[in-house]
Amino acid sequence: MTPTPTPATFHGNRVDQQFIAGQWRDGATGDRASDINPYTDDVVAEFALATAEDLDEAYRAAAAAQEEWAATPPKDRAAVLRRAAEILEERRDEVIDWLVKEAGSTRIKADTEVNLAIAITQEAASFPTRVHGKIFDSNTPNRETRVYRKPVGVVGVISPWNFPLHLSQRSVAPALALGNAVVLKPASDTAVTGGTLIARVFEEAGLPAGVLSVVVGSGSEIGDAFVTHPVPRLISFTGSTAVGKQVAANAVTGDTIKKVALELGGNAPLVVLDDADLDAAVDQAVQGGYLHSGQICMSVQRVIVDESVYDEFLPKYEGAVKALKVGDPAEEGVLVGPIINDSQVESLRKKIASAEADGARALVGGEIQGRVVPPFVWVDATADMDIAREEIFGPMTVVLKARDEAHALELANDHEYGLSSAVFTQDLDRGLRFADGLAAGMSFINEMTVQDEAHVAFGGARNSGLGRFNGEWALEEFTTDHTIGVTRVG
Repeated sequence: MTPTPTPATFHGNRVDQQFIAGQWRDGATGDRASDINPYTDDVVAEFALATAEDLDEAYRAAAAAQEEWAATPPKDRAAVLRRAAEILEERRDEVIDWLVKEAGSTRIKADTEVNLAIAITQEAASFPTRVHGKIFDSNTPNRETRVYRKPVGVVGVISPWNFPLHLSQRSVAPALALGNAVVLKPASDTAVTGGTLIARVFEEAGLPAGVLSVVVGSGSEIGDAFVTHPVPRLISFTGSTAVGKQVAANAVTGDTIKKVALELGGNAPLVVLDDADLDAAVDQAVQGGYLHSGQICMSVQRVIVDESVYDEFLPKYEGAVKALKVGDPAEEGVLVGPIINDSQVESLRKKIASAEADGARALVGGEIQGRVVPPFVWVDATADMDIAREEIFGPMTVVLKARDEAHALELANDHEYGLSSAVFTQDLDRGLRFADGLAAGMSFINEMTVQDEAHVAFGGARNSGLGRFNGEWALEEFTTDHTIGVTRVG
């Protein structure tokens, strides 16, 4: 690994420090962590990690700043959010470069991610004037009941490494817009694009000191404390189902019971019915399965094809996957770049070995080069194999044959997750009926499973999470109701 020669910067400002209570500084611990470019292995940033004491200071500063921020006029909070969106647009090329070198994002994916982050920030800018309470008549004379909508207070956000900018901003922007303060803990693999870069954007946009802090630290040092600390009232977590369950458990075991918003793992099915447009299904299955090397919670993992069109679909799909451009994420047109880190690569090696041992066959595959895993297509697999049941989080899909529509639905729902799903048919009424039967938070007809619009509900069912992001659903997640009864006397 090559040491970083100069401090890491964004628009001329350092982004390799903690941002606590409005101050940029190194973490109090002597421990340091290197932030690595997953393709070149170069060090892009180094952090002195935060301690539990740093975390405590961040939370207490957030609590101290929150009430004044909540009392700030809606137009002023909205202006901060609008300016943050403008800065992301103005610095688009620099943000994309950071996503490529830190997250291993291809330019295709990085550009998409910046668009998503800008969109959710613009949507959040409308939230300050969309918060409404309600007044109810009472059965008691001279009495009315008012339900006020208020910020929850301080929000703790834990974000992942796969879409670091957007999946941090998806919680940070709405929470801030609605008058909350935020402490953000980004994934250590993407501490800049998931954390400190966002802090620089909001600092420039005029957010008051203390309303947002970013702590970069190891799970062993601040992981549990981030959730159990008495200050935050809501923990917004995006990540694996296993860790999400632990976050939920910690949220009720500390001194205060906390609300949780969990966006967890997935194993998305894409179903091809007997009347589907096969070329469209192939295109969307490939885009949805291999964008960002399949490192997306909504990625297509199981392509379920009616047996009447299976033999026609499969060679089309094979050819399209083999034609994908693989390698350096900085090159134009590359769809499959590096896996984020060595641990994830080793996990994929084990999945390949397990699939082969179970009897699945790699119709498309190849040798792993460094952290670049080539696209795999598994066939001759059964629904009970691990490769079909586990979340893969890599550039691999499994093609399963369905006897008929009923069997296709059975296969689609035969797993523990329920985030995103898709069905292809030229009969839209049939597609709607099928989609209605899918055990998922989101289902799409004649589109891939990777979809996210800032004004539309986003979230999963079953082991894919709790709660919803985006639009009016974010208004619900990041606020709380306060019922006040009013009795007139005299």
